[in-house]
Amino acid sequence: MNTKLLFPENFIWGAATASYQIEGAWNEDGKGESIWDRFSHTPGKILNNDTGDVADDHYHRYREDVALMIKLGLKAYRFSISWPRILPMGIGRVNQPGIDFYSRLVDELLEAGIQPFTTLYHWDLPQVLFEAGGWPVRSTAEAFVEYTDVITRALGDRVKHWMTHNEPSVVANLGYLHGEHAPGIKGNIVSALKSAHHLLLSHGWAVPLIQQNSPGSEVGIVINANHTPSASASVPDRQTRLEQDAIWVRLYLEALAGRQYPAELTHFISKQGLLPEGTKYIQPGDMEDIATPIDFIGLNFYRRTVIRNTEVPEDQNLPQTLFPAPKNDENYTEIGWEVYPEGLLSVLGRLHFEYQIPKIYVTENGCSYSDAPGDDGLVRDEHRTRYLREHLRMAHQAIQIGIPLAGYFVWSLFDNFEWAYGYSQRFGIIWVDYETQERIIKDSGHWYSQVIKSNAVD
Repeated sequence: MNTKLLFPENFIWGAATASYQIEGAWNEDGKGESIWDRFSHTPGKILNNDTGDVADDHYHRYREDVALMIKLGLKAYRFSISWPRILPMGIGRVNQPGIDFYSRLVDELLEAGIQPFTTLYHWDLPQVLFEAGGWPVRSTAEAFVEYTDVITRALGDRVKHWMTHNEPSVVANLGYLHGEHAPGIKGNIVSALKSAHHLLLSHGWAVPLIQQNSPGSEVGIVINANHTPSASASVPDRQTRLEQDAIWVRLYLEALAGRQYPAELTHFISKQGLLPEGTKYIQPGDMEDIATPIDFIGLNFYRRTVIRNTEVPEDQNLPQTLFPAPKNDENYTEIGWEVYPEGLLSVLGRLHFEYQIPKIYVTENGCSYSDAPGDDGLVRDEHRTRYLREHLRMAHQAIQIGIPLAGYFVWSLFDNFEWAYGYSQRFGIIWVDYETQERIIKDSGHWYSQVIKSNAVD
């Protein structure tokens, strides 16, 4: 007999999206061009040359979409603001139709009893700011503060949960080091580190401004931290794991906690054959500003990645103690990420025990499976339901051991534009026909609705 695992009475159940991934209307009503508009319009950058020009057409269908949220019973909806929809040139002239759109969306949510959780930056930087230097330059952090002031003045009376940035490590590393994401810069570790610093600095500067413009609100930031154990106890594996953890996770958590940037980053720069530029871009007071106290951290968690130093021949890399799971559809999602629910508990424990985070939300957790409607019109996505169930069991266990987990947002509410993968990957609990814009709640969505209704997982 299964016993349901009951969550705290005030636990927040939600779903998440991002502006460029769902809104469409990429050049309507005065919106400026973003780096993702430019990147996706560049042939060869996105799988199948897909773009977010239309995506889920949420800009025009938001009322229909909120009605689906009501049907699911969502208690909260996490969405992001498109910066160039508010300030087409990044700074200066305000585009009132852009503000009006988000104001209508917030009103619609509140009328439905759904709490808006708003992310200020989910990667769609105004193109003009990239051309002026992008995140590697300090002026972009200053521009972010201006943008923050404009939108929080407009919505701060109604929105009471704010996130400054979504996954700044992805912005810095995939945007300025690996080139897989906009703006597509490859191989520049110095630009990546400068971007990381200015993203964090803009966060620190924005926090008191949000608190001023939105009294009584919660303010935080969203980081991505997957479970990344080293493959073995060998020195090369452990060193590689420390370096990867430094540039993807500890750089952000250490700075937010009022500590210094990880020492491994200097080693990482030297190993790449680059001369460190010193800390010229880190000015007096910056680290204190970055460590401005916040109310919560949002955690985006998806997978396990076993870290191994591939430069060392395997026979010299013993004892090998850990291997990824066998490749099959039980252990891996269609995007190729290993399913490892226990990793969520591990990372939540890390945030709590190593960094004493006062409150944590799981702001993204989900999986890609391409199940389509059958002849009866139903989407039977059993793998997704299993994935969500097992991760929610780990979330419940985290609460039981005293980790201050306050809410969970499934990624994603809709199938949508999945960045460099275009429309080839479907993460939604709602299926979308991109040609007709028909929406169908998947079986996983109906299951999640029952979880919300009972405030429990089986």
